[in-house]
Amino acid sequence: MSEPKASERGGAVANRSVDQGKQLRVTQVKSKIGGTSEQRNSLRSLGLRRIGQTVVKPDRPEFRGMIKAVRHLVTVEEVD
Repeated sequence: MSEPKASERGGAVANRSVDQGKQLRVTQVKSKIGGTSEQRNSLRSLGLRRIGQTVVKPDRPEFRGMIKAVRHLVTVEEVD
């Protein structure tokens, strides 16, 4: 017998509700000083170190969650 595919057994391949081709341009516009450790960690994980810095990330739920945690510190644009 053959082993079931990862998608059939609920493994590594997950169905994504967002389009894989889209990306998000995230720009830090406010300081992380005075923010919680979760907010500082989210900025660090997004790759943002200073005000005015911009990064482009894939439009995936894990990045959307990080952006949501710091939505008052960043601006977000969708790019193709």
